[in-house]
Amino acid sequence: MPQSACTPMFRIFYYIFLEVRTIYKALYRKWRPKSFDDVLSQPHITATLKNQIKNDKTAHAYLFTGSRGTGKTTCARIFAKAVNCPEHDNGNPCLECSICQDADDFSLSDIIEIDAASNSRVDDIRNLRDAAIYTPERCRYKVYIIDEVHMLSTAAFNALLKIMEEPPEFVKFILATTELHKVPATIVSRCQRFDFHRIQVSDITQRLMFIASRENIELDENAAQLIARLSDGGMRDALSLLDQCAACSEHISCDTVSDAAGVAGRESLFDIIEASAKKDMPSALAVADRLYAMSKDMQKLCTELTEQFRNLMLLKVCPENKNLLSCMPDETDRLAEISARFTLNDIMSDLSILQECTEKMAKSVNRRVELEMCLIKLCSGQISQKTIDNSQIYDKIKQSDSNSVRTSVQAQPVQPTVSAAFEQKTTDRQNTAGSAQTAAPPADVDMSKLRASDFHPLAEWLEILDVLRRSNPAVSGALKDSRAFVFKNIMLIDSKNKFFLKIFKEKNNAEALNRAVVSVMGKAYVIRAKCSAAAAEEKKADNLIEKALNSGIETAVE
Repeated sequence: MPQSACTPMFRIFYYIFLEVRTIYKALYRKWRPKSFDDVLSQPHITATLKNQIKNDKTAHAYLFTGSRGTGKTTCARIFAKAVNCPEHDNGNPCLECSICQDADDFSLSDIIEIDAASNSRVDDIRNLRDAAIYTPERCRYKVYIIDEVHMLSTAAFNALLKIMEEPPEFVKFILATTELHKVPATIVSRCQRFDFHRIQVSDITQRLMFIASRENIELDENAAQLIARLSDGGMRDALSLLDQCAACSEHISCDTVSDAAGVAGRESLFDIIEASAKKDMPSALAVADRLYAMSKDMQKLCTELTEQFRNLMLLKVCPENKNLLSCMPDETDRLAEISARFTLNDIMSDLSILQECTEKMAKSVNRRVELEMCLIKLCSGQISQKTIDNSQIYDKIKQSDSNSVRTSVQAQPVQPTVSAAFEQKTTDRQNTAGSAQTAAPPADVDMSKLRASDFHPLAEWLEILDVLRRSNPAVSGALKDSRAFVFKNIMLIDSKNKFFLKIFKEKNNAEALNRAVVSVMGKAYVIRAKCSAAAAEEKKADNLIEKALNSGIETAVE
């Protein structure tokens, strides 16, 4: 062929070759571990698998379970290589032989990977079962890796179970899943199960710094820690985010990571939390508006706030254990300073509000509005509630009867809902022949001036129920899942069983409750109680008030 005819064709192939050579490969694919020694934070698994291969005592079926990006599929591929590698090194594949190299190139026919998400039908597993009876072409074992195995249909699981019961001696199965509870017990029981842990933040940080140095990426250590924290224990997510950040900027800082991940910066989060502590609604809403204008994900912002309030909670209950915190090292002091402005009850209530907001956002059309309502609740000190607004009811009760008290009190993360209530008056304790003589005590304060924030959960309530259970099981059963709150000598009881409204009208039942309270607390209380279950049945505040006022049940023993 003349040279003039060859030159254009040569150039075409040359340019194609250059383009193929310059195709970029994602970091999580390029730096995927190729031997067990490269796998992070899973020594309990890699050591066992290496010993099995080294001692030639491998099982016929394995089940790898854990959250995404923790190395399940990677370890499955390494195991498939190592078990077939003729020159394996103490259980690790040699990576030099043709078996290892072809396995890394996905050209080894004896290692079959199946995505159960797209091959979930029974016919797909029947085809697998029919092909499994044939001996391997080049390797010692034919290894089937079934990823996301929980996606298989019931019929497909039954077909897989058939061959897993009595597999050929040259076949091995490795099943990987992120949702173990969806895998039938009959499958699980035939596998050796390995639980993959979330990768530690420190391990991910070190790995990111190493990869960045090899890829000539300028990565701040604080930025690497932020990426590690955002990846939630998944190395693949961390490398994908690093890849994204590297495309945004030549020098990766914390701001770069925040912009690439679509999360709020640390300062914005702290500004919102401090505004909540100061009850400064305009400032909190202004920060949210600014983040919304920057196209930040409102649901992700709510999740980040939840994580920071979790840190505040942990600083309250165990300030000495900083390892439990999910934050940057330089954030600890500022979080400790902020936590001093909250009570533990406030933090628990705020966490409940944030979690409720996250749930609503999943179904809401306008997430911005949901977040703004959440911030208003945080800044106003309003307790999370999943039923009706109690503010109007409280006002009407206060105006109607000077002896009535608002029954929606702050308790744990969720406020009990107002509903039809009954009133009970307890008595002072006088032990005579093993029984308590009671007289109705007066309230220590003007009950018309009480507010929800005055009350706190009664820690001894479960103990009171335990004492009541011994003397009157029927009564204690009516108070199952109930809660109690106290302020001075006033006790409010919130029950989820409306049947208790009837049984406590009997004098013996009232006496039993009084004796139990006096036995544990050492004094009598003015008892007000209500039924949460009845709240959903009431549509108007006036009806609730009327029931609360007319249902007074005298528990004092004459």
